[in-house]
Amino acid sequence: MMDQIRQLVELLKDVLGDRLVGAYLHGSAVLGGLRPASDIDVLVVTARSLTDPQRRLLLDGLLATSGSVNRVRPIELTVVVAAEVRPWRYPPTVDFQYGEWRRAAYLAGTVPQPETMADLALVVTAARVGDHPLAGPPPARVLAAVPTADVVRASVAGVPGLLDDLDGDTRNVLLTLARVWFTVTTGEVRAKDVAADWAVARLPPDHRPVLAHARRMYLNHRYEQEHWSETLRAQVRPHVHEVLGHIGQAAGRGRFPAADGGAEAFWPSISGQYNVELNAGSPDSPPVPPPG
Repeated sequence: MMDQIRQLVELLKDVLGDRLVGAYLHGSAVLGGLRPASDIDVLVVTARSLTDPQRRLLLDGLLATSGSVNRVRPIELTVVVAAEVRPWRYPPTVDFQYGEWRRAAYLAGTVPQPETMADLALVVTAARVGDHPLAGPPPARVLAAVPTADVVRASVAGVPGLLDDLDGDTRNVLLTLARVWFTVTTGEVRAKDVAADWAVARLPPDHRPVLAHARRMYLNHRYEQEHWSETLRAQVRPHVHEVLGHIGQAAGRGRFPAADGGAEAFWPSISGQYNVELNAGSPDSPPVPPPG
């Protein structure tokens, strides 16, 4: 992994030059350790927006150094202009984002462009907590602290997209929903397995096996080794409905309100689509219907 990270830092320096302010490791690498299927997550801060030639060069370099096609770990790279994160603003705009899930689009000619990204609240928070600079000064000198209300709001805002991926990315969706529940309840960001431990202890017994299995897969297996028995697969949607109910309960308590509406403001559209009341959450809740 270290060779891959060194290669990435060299690519950033070569492409960005004096635009590079700092590069910061975040995600599993600094929140508990890389797992078999973990990405290498890096947040890059620049002084100015990337030029079109820089976007192309950075994309080409990442396509050549990331993912199973190159027999290395996937890289998830997020680039943000310094003025977008200091002072903090919500929702923030990212200048460039690379992820292996978009490889087919990149190969077809798509080049990452600036876009609004609520998740940046979680990325910045994790980078500050991890405190692992790959280039530049410590993250606390470059990245403003994100208000807890925005961390919670970003977590809840990502729920619909997670549910859309439930069938194709079951392990990751279940673990991320557990982390959303943890974050909305505590205002903190932790590793997926830590959040899963916390959630399992708070779930009714009938809803624990699914999350416990997802956690074991995360800790010990790559995605291609993932397996779900028919019994466990049948429990997935009832489990999701249960966790959504607990997220709704936490959002409804409004512990971390934002000036223009905290997590509670996002919940009605989610609960309406998936038939989950704001204060739902019981062992007898019906299964969540398929997305769409």
